[in-house]
Amino acid sequence: MGALKVGGVGEFLREQRRSAQLSLRQLADAAGVSNPYLSQIERGLRKPSADILQQLAKALRISAETLYVQAGMLDARERDELEVPAAIIADPSINERQKQVLIQIYESFRKENAAARAEDADGPEDADGPENDDAARAGTHTDTETDTDTTTHTDTGTDGERHTRPVPVREETGNDDHR
Repeated sequence: MGALKVGGVGEFLREQRRSAQLSLRQLADAAGVSNPYLSQIERGLRKPSADILQQLAKALRISAETLYVQAGMLDARERDELEVPAAIIADPSINERQKQVLIQIYESFRKENAAARAEDADGPEDADGPENDDAARAGTHTDTETDTDTTTHTDTGTDGERHTRPVPVREETGNDDHR
């Protein structure tokens, strides 16, 4: 009877364990699983549950989402959406309130960007190009010159909304050195 070969999660776990300089027994103890069970996972004979993968990830100090992708439980796009909150939660240098605030800010930016992408898909293309939209949605600002003596300044406010306001154009001096 041949091996089940459960994706590359077993091989990946073995590589992570070795790079963490842990023995099979040390990782098994840290993750709360038996030594033979972990050995079978590494050899591709057993398929670990999401809970076991989470315990292994914690013991290895890596993202559980990374293991979920390796095991085929999560696609890479979903992993990307979860990695930032997971990194925030795992950071011991910030307190719980700060973690919650950071996650809320991150989620509000993601929602705003998704809404803007949907709006862009439904509406006509902006004349100033998508690169300016990306900069505006990322919380930076965009200056767009018009045919008048003003420029449009777009940024994302603290309320998460995009704001556009006219700004007078500075005269060109021919000297780009602003010391």
